[in-house]
Amino acid sequence: MNIVITGASAGIGAATAKCFFEAGHKVVLLARRKDKLEVLQKELGEKRALVFPLDVSSREEVETTFAAIEEQIGAIDVLVNNAGMALGLEPAQEGKLDDWQKCIDVNINGLLYCTHSALQGMIKRNQGHIINLGSVAGNYPYPGGAIYCGTKAFIHQFTLCLRSDLLGTGVRVTCVEPGLVGETEFSIVRFRGDEARAKSVYDKTRPLRPQDIAKTILFCASTPKHVNINTLEVMPVQQAFSPLKVVREE
Repeated sequence: MNIVITGASAGIGAATAKCFFEAGHKVVLLARRKDKLEVLQKELGEKRALVFPLDVSSREEVETTFAAIEEQIGAIDVLVNNAGMALGLEPAQEGKLDDWQKCIDVNINGLLYCTHSALQGMIKRNQGHIINLGSVAGNYPYPGGAIYCGTKAFIHQFTLCLRSDLLGTGVRVTCVEPGLVGETEFSIVRFRGDEARAKSVYDKTRPLRPQDIAKTILFCASTPKHVNINTLEVMPVQQAFSPLKVVREE
């Protein structure tokens, strides 16, 4: 199968590419950083790992790139919408509007552009699988996460609505929703390169690894064609739910 993966230059995206590649599939690597994609391509081998530099927040780039993929490589069997990010952890009243917009552009608009570009070919062939990377943040709010949590809640609901719209076709749709995942660039980006602060998020924990989520994605894509996993929420054993907070009067 031809597996298209956004945000494939690092973290969950790169691990997913390796996982599908090792399972015998051809992987198409999409991300902004061409140099990192080429390093991964060299590791995997150029025959079954193809590189297309892409900023998913650019509608024009996405449309051009996906047309090139279908023309040069063939049908897209699985699209893994992995590209995503967060900026800052300030309360909403202190947040920067530019940060909010960037998060929305990547997490929501990028996913929509890629999905729309792949969907028509899947419908024509009456087969294909769109796997969106959501987050437990889309289900459980936390302070400072208003925009990031909101974008992931959108992905959760969009996935379910898309699944409803595609009823009667052979196209499958899944939302994989991880909890705490270490060994990625997520927190480094969120805290604008502050590695010490990023590292503190995972101190004294055993978080999920990118490989754990990659194997979960592969599992979802490898089920029989009559099976659709709608949503799959995954947390490390050391993470669970917190009670609702109450502010008490003095």
